[in-house]
Order: sequence, then C-alpha cells, then structure tokens
Amino acid sequence: MFVKKPPMGFNTWNTFGEKINEDLIMETADAMVHEGLLDAGYEYLVIDDCWSEYDRDPKTHQLVPHHEKFPHGIKYVADYVHAKGLKFGIYSCAGVRTCADYPGSYDHEYLDAKTFASWGVDYLKYDYCNKPGQTDGPFLYRRMGMALRNCGRDILFSACNWGIDDVWSWARSVGADIYRSTGDVCDNFDSFFNIAKSQYNRFGSNAPGCFNDMDMLTVGMYGKGNVGSSGCNDTEYRTQFALWCLYGAPLMLGCDVRHMTKETKELITNRDLIALNQDEECRGPMRICSEYERFNVFMRHLSGNEIAILFLNPDNEPRRARAFAIDMGLTVDSGFHIEATEIFTGEPLEQQRDYFSIKLPAHGCKLYRGRLVED
Repeated sequence: MFVKKPPMGFNTWNTFGEKINEDLIMETADAMVHEGLLDAGYEYLVIDDCWSEYDRDPKTHQLVPHHEKFPHGIKYVADYVHAKGLKFGIYSCAGVRTCADYPGSYDHEYLDAKTFASWGVDYLKYDYCNKPGQTDGPFLYRRMGMALRNCGRDILFSACNWGIDDVWSWARSVGADIYRSTGDVCDNFDSFFNIAKSQYNRFGSNAPGCFNDMDMLTVGMYGKGNVGSSGCNDTEYRTQFALWCLYGAPLMLGCDVRHMTKETKELITNRDLIALNQDEECRGPMRICSEYERFNVFMRHLSGNEIAILFLNPDNEPRRARAFAIDMGLTVDSGFHIEATEIFTGEPLEQQRDYFSIKLPAHGCKLYRGRLVED
C-alpha cells in the first residue's frame, strides 16, 4: 500500500490505557460514525497495548485475545468496526514483551502478521519496548515491514520507536507508512509544544508514503485519562490541533469520543483545518520568524498556490507576534501582497507597511490561509 495523506483516526491509549474491552471499542465505533468523525476523515479505530493474554498459545504460538476483555475475539470486533465503514487497527511491539509486559512480536513477526491479516487488521502500531540487547530500529522494523508486505492484506505500518536511531532517515526504507519521531505526549501545553519544537529541523522528512507521527492528540481530554496530566484549556487545544494540522502529522484522536464537549467536536471536525492537514501536496512548513522563543511564525505552501501562516504565542501572557513580509519571501518591489483569512474567526490578515503584527492570547495562535495577490 502507499499512504498518500496523513492517516486520521482514534487510538485507545491516551484515555483508556489498559482499561479496554470489546464493548468500549464497539461503542467508540458507534460514536465515530454518529458524531461525524468518519465523515470528517477519521477512518481508523486502533486498539493499543493490553489487548492480549499475558502468554502466547502454547501449541500454535499465536497471540491470544484476552478472554475477559475480548471474549468474542479480535475478528469479531474488527468485523463490527468494518461494518460501520471504519478501518481497524491493533498494537504490537518489536521487543520480546510490549511496553505493558504483554507478548511482543520479536521472532514471531511473520506469524503475527498473518494472524493480524486473518483478523481483518488494517493498521499496526508497532512499539519499541523490551528489544533484545544489541538490536536496533532498522533491524527490528525491517522484519515486521517485510512480514506485513507478505501477509496477504494491506496493513498500514506505524513504526513507533519514539524518534530513536534517527528513525526519519530509515523509516521509509523499512516499509513504514508513518513513524514516531518523539517521546510520548502528555495532556499539558509544555508537553505538546516541546514535541512541536523538536520537529523544527525535520520538516522535510514528512511526505507521501511515510509521514512523521508526533504522537496522538490530547485535544478534548481536559486532564482525564491515562496521560491526563494537568490538562489544557480550549485555547491550548486549538493550538495543538493547529500545529498538528500545519505540520501535516497523522491526526489520531486520544480523547473519549463518546463524551466530547461541543468545543472539542467543533475543533476536530473543522473542515478548513483538516483540509490543511490533508493538502494534496503534503509539504512541510517552514519556521520563518521567532524572537527569543517568545513567539513563533510558520508558513506552509499549499496546493493551488495558496499559503498557510501560523502565528503562535508559547508565552504564559498575551503577546504580539511580528513577522516581516520579506521573511515570507515577499520583497518590497515584488508587486504582490498577501490576502489571507484567519481559519477560526474569518478575520483578514492585516499588514502594517512591510510587516505583520498579530495579537495572541497566552498559549494561543492564529492560523491564516490565503495567497499572493497583485497590487
């Protein structure tokens, strides 16, 4: 398979951790359809760690679904998810045990790939815990990459090795469709902003065929769940979602989609933001201006000769972010000016002579989309 745009979906880990079962997955599938998430593009429903028994079947050596959590088996759940028009994902690990100490896929890659295919799996999140001694990422991930490509079913391969071993330099080569370039996210502003900052020199490594995964979204968690931490307010969640969309990262929801606030639902189904994330050219942004980390300005080229400009304030107080037109590639004698509209509010981008000055709330942003227009 060839993944042309950043995948979108839901993953159980951020909110539920090990507290998963088949009823939860089926209820989540129902909610993804009923709440309009599938229509918005969120097509994958992924079960993370803790879905299996603690040991493999002693005769077949296959992974075994946990008898209490999934009494009808994984295929039963996958069939239900597929019947809703969604795609189904599951979790395993490149080590001998998963991060939560369930059986990993090391030395069982081909068996597990065929098992996943027989269950109707469409997406595999493949973690990096408990790997054998001297093995490295390329060695371990190429094994599962080869197994998945020969299992008889198209399964999206998500290489979750946390940015270790310079994964951006080899993930595509081992068959990964997306790769994790960061550590785990927590539900607070500093966590997701530090993840965004860590990508400043990696914008060029995100492209069709292999996308840069900055971990699941925490939007809408409000401090609850498995990675709850201190939580964020709606302004901060808007900033996280805007960053993930601008960066062209996979959009994997982590909140409980069965119980979303009105603000959360409106944000994650915002057509303009999703269109930015899914832009067919899949170009990364560029960081064009900053002032002692007090604000950041990014620009991204889009299809149809359009551009997106993000003004971001990471400070704890309201602040103005400034950017000069020349830093965006617009010279004084170009004969052009920028006409753009803010995605959230619809307000126009106003230029002050040769620069822009945008007032931003604490931890907030403004995201504009527009184009160059002749004077």
